[in-house]
Amino acid sequence: MDILKDTKIDFIGKKYYAFLISIILALIGIVAAVMIPLGKANLGIDFTGGIAIQFKFEKTFAIEDARKILDNAGFKDAELQQIAGGNQLLIRLKQAEGELKVTSDRLTEVFTQGFADNKFIVESTTAVGPKVGKKLQRDALWAVTISLIGILIYVAWRFELIFGIAAVIATFHDVLAVLGVFYVLNKEINLLIITALLTLAGYSLTDTVVVFDRIRENLRKRGKEVIEGLINRSINEVLRRTIVTSGTTLLVLSALLIAGGEVIHDFSLALFLGVLVGTYSSIFVASPLLLLWKGKRGRLIR
Repeated sequence: MDILKDTKIDFIGKKYYAFLISIILALIGIVAAVMIPLGKANLGIDFTGGIAIQFKFEKTFAIEDARKILDNAGFKDAELQQIAGGNQLLIRLKQAEGELKVTSDRLTEVFTQGFADNKFIVESTTAVGPKVGKKLQRDALWAVTISLIGILIYVAWRFELIFGIAAVIATFHDVLAVLGVFYVLNKEINLLIITALLTLAGYSLTDTVVVFDRIRENLRKRGKEVIEGLINRSINEVLRRTIVTSGTTLLVLSALLIAGGEVIHDFSLALFLGVLVGTYSSIFVASPLLLLWKGKRGRLIR
């Protein structure tokens, strides 16, 4: 399928509009990054502390029925995960450690009434303390930081330092953008979302490297062509590949969003947004940064 053949879109000419959008997204992300350690965001029990209770039923059940029973009983914020063939249920709640026994007894009472014809046992009860949550916050921050440092080293080694810096800025922009959207939408931020952010960092880097590869190839044989026009031409040459790759990835993520269930909905949403932002940043953020760094007449490779 041959789409968008021989495009000549002036991406570099629109860089300042793109930078304005990126600055707004990044600022929202920075606000979110500041609010998270202060506990002023919708954090999951991984970061705030809470309790996890696992039930094992004699027969399989529909997780929608369990969620409806809990909603009616006042546990609207409960995180549900159905495991092991459909007869085990893990419930995670933002409750204090001291409420573990009371909450477990209350849930047992609720399920006894709601699943009258399906006997069950409480397999395990676990409390995650606030100190553990703070440690997980630090570990998550380190994970993101180390990944960005790794990206800088890899791209700087493969291309040049300026390429690595541009790739890191674009990737950091993507992470901040998705984090900011989740903060504005009041979506729960937990370890699964951090996993999604690290995944999209890898995706964004891959897309950026494809564009950088073409820029480097064209630089080696550019002759008297100005860098601004060369970067524009390079982006247009890989545009079809970028759109097809992102489009097929978004098709899969759309299926997960629609039919994946409540447990992975926010994870799928983070990846979906990440692919959109990552595709945008490889074209409108990473590549124009090369031009701004060296200037229209500067050399990007020796």
